[in-house]
Amino acid sequence: MTRASLDKQPHEVASMFDDVADRYDLTNDVLSLGQARLWRREVAKAVDARPAQKILDLAAGTATSSLPFAQTGAYVVPCDFSLGMLQVGKRRHPWLPLTAGDATKLPFQDDTFDAVTISFGLRNVQATESALRELYRVTRPGGRVVICEFSQPTWAPFRTVYTEYLMRALPPVARAVSSNPEAYVYLAESIRAWPDQPALAALLQKAGWSKVAWRNLSGGIVALHRGVKQG
Repeated sequence: MTRASLDKQPHEVASMFDDVADRYDLTNDVLSLGQARLWRREVAKAVDARPAQKILDLAAGTATSSLPFAQTGAYVVPCDFSLGMLQVGKRRHPWLPLTAGDATKLPFQDDTFDAVTISFGLRNVQATESALRELYRVTRPGGRVVICEFSQPTWAPFRTVYTEYLMRALPPVARAVSSNPEAYVYLAESIRAWPDQPALAALLQKAGWSKVAWRNLSGGIVALHRGVKQG
């Protein structure tokens, strides 16, 4: 079984996701107590994909997150660096143009996409700032970014309970439903070590994004960050 460490070596992270690919969507639904589907709906609303727009769904995994964009008539490119995840996605959604790619060296030309989005993937990239700059590079002027990522609950008593859940309850639950429960120990640790809402907003601004704002979901367990590439 493969488990990445918090230095997030790309080969370790990719291998870890290869191991969990088959049951990844099921495990997410169980561990999030069903909230994962709500979060995906909120991402789709924030991205606001339109017919014929080009959407990059980075860290798309099995491409479950890409389906709402495709359903609007937009042209969505699911991109991930885990070949195992992409293989499962291609089996389930053979009509989607699943693409292998590294978030810090995206295989797309400048100014390609009307919107770029990444859900629960930025946390697993070794160089966060490089990924944010790459997302900026491939977005057309006037285009937008939407990032959905675990964050810090805003109510202090709940934050304590939540941290205890991550470190104590999440691994046993993962053992019951996941093909690689050790991977979810890494995921719990990476959530705990991730920047809070204002810190991620500052990184977006540093990468060049304008009109940066965020909205908390589920009391701040998850935050939706948004920004625009000025023309």
